[in-house]
Amino acid sequence: MHAASPPTPSRLLTPETARDFILANTRLQPVSHAPEISLWLADEVTPLWRLTEEELGAMGLPPPFWAFAWAGGQAIARWLLDNPEAVRGRSVVDFASGSGLVGVAAMKSGATSVLCADIDPFCRAAVALNAEANGVSLAFTDADLLDAPPPKADLILAGDVCYEKPMTERVLTWLRQARAVGSEVLIGDPGRSYFPREGLEFLAEYTVPTTRELEDQEVKRSRVWRMP
Repeated sequence: MHAASPPTPSRLLTPETARDFILANTRLQPVSHAPEISLWLADEVTPLWRLTEEELGAMGLPPPFWAFAWAGGQAIARWLLDNPEAVRGRSVVDFASGSGLVGVAAMKSGATSVLCADIDPFCRAAVALNAEANGVSLAFTDADLLDAPPPKADLILAGDVCYEKPMTERVLTWLRQARAVGSEVLIGDPGRSYFPREGLEFLAEYTVPTTRELEDQEVKRSRVWRMP
């Protein structure tokens, strides 16, 4: 997931402190709809959210998206694992990567390289830990990719990016730019309010177990779409 720029932390977060925080407050566990992959995930949202604000010395931070396997990302991960020919030998950008779930799935399915991109200050450490846990290599950038033209990549993957109206419009415009210059674009979404109802090619639907802490249901029907 991708959020607007968070408040500026009053405390410096180093790679070491971020890694230690994640190891202390999450546990390595298989992803419900892609059990071939294990991630460092939290069991509850609110306690970790509060601890994150304490760690950074800032209030009003976005939720710790990196600590959960969201339904849209799980759908893309499942689709890639089931359709490795779609990613094998290709360069990939995992946009708004969060935990790096989608990037891990892409590498496990044969991608030549994956760049994970997220602006959350914990994501670099989370992606590194999750790559290590799954025996893959993932590159990472904390630059806001929406501020520049899309990077060159064979495939851009975006899960759970349609939960706020202004952000959805900005992300979809950027993804259309990527498609226009030759990147294939896949989007995973569990029917969020601002997801476009037209103009995308349906690929697959999955029933993804989740939790009422994260979603409005314990099971979400999550779909994978291709941008034509």
